[in-house]
Amino acid sequence: MHTALAKDTVLFALDWGTSSLRAYALGPGGQVLATRRSEHGVMNLPVGSGIHTPADAFEAALQGLCGDWLAAHADTPLIACGMVGSAQGWREARYQPLPARAGELATALTVIARTGGQPLHVVPGLLQTGELPNVMRGEETQIAGVLQSLADEGRTSSRVLIGLPGTHTKWAWIDDGAVVRFETFMTGEVYAALSQHTILGRTMVTGAPHDEPAFARGLRVARSPLGALGVLSTVFSVRTLGLTGQLAGSAQPDYLSGLLIGHEVAALAPALRDGTPVVLCGEPQLCVRYATALEAQGQPAPEIRSGVTPLGLWRIALAAGLARPSPSTPAPRPA
Repeated sequence: MHTALAKDTVLFALDWGTSSLRAYALGPGGQVLATRRSEHGVMNLPVGSGIHTPADAFEAALQGLCGDWLAAHADTPLIACGMVGSAQGWREARYQPLPARAGELATALTVIARTGGQPLHVVPGLLQTGELPNVMRGEETQIAGVLQSLADEGRTSSRVLIGLPGTHTKWAWIDDGAVVRFETFMTGEVYAALSQHTILGRTMVTGAPHDEPAFARGLRVARSPLGALGVLSTVFSVRTLGLTGQLAGSAQPDYLSGLLIGHEVAALAPALRDGTPVVLCGEPQLCVRYATALEAQGQPAPEIRSGVTPLGLWRIALAAGLARPSPSTPAPRPA
């Protein structure tokens, strides 16, 4: 049974991705008062009677998850990030160019009118132009959440490198609160493809506990002279080490993970030499793997943050005037 929300709910925040939808009820200061989750991501919307258009399907997903919240707090603003703003989403929220702070994201919100309900404000993604353009959608809100969490702790470091491990890992350089550059590494997707759809997977045994020595071995190969020719010259060793009896099938998945993450971090090494502090944000166990890879490269242990998307949506909502800072909570630095 759905329970009633506290009266001090001041913002509804949605993290609407490809495979899932998460809703947060936020109170003064951005604290999470309640959360819900459904499987109705952008690529798995409701179907059936009464759903005739994509907009109908998005509205049905929203109502199914938190329609009671919205009805009981009809004047509470509603903000969302993620693939809901993609070309396959409810409505496309055009990418915002760099450099970008929360203020630029706030002024570029796409507003979707909803019949009988408060409008939905959709956060844009980021676009890095150039010969090889780059984009992110959803990660910009995680970045805003990391920056807000640092501000809440009274930390105002002007420069930070934020790593967001995942299917498409992002590395974002932040200068004075603005994203000024970012890179994308398809490490997670490449790992899945290699292990599931190439000959490497023939000898792998999945489901075993994490093999730290195998992971460390992959990291070591990636940063050694053996890895100097790049990742394409080392991944076949997953198979050859198995064929020669030097690496058990149960160890091969973690060895491959170490190779791929190790090559990614090795490629970043020149950019890490200036001493810019690193913060990792994402699923904790994956962040620990990246932290281990950074330390193997001689870098200081990075901070790890997770679950910051609601805080990022709060920061953007503050910049947009959709929410107001709590009197007991310091306001964020001007965005």
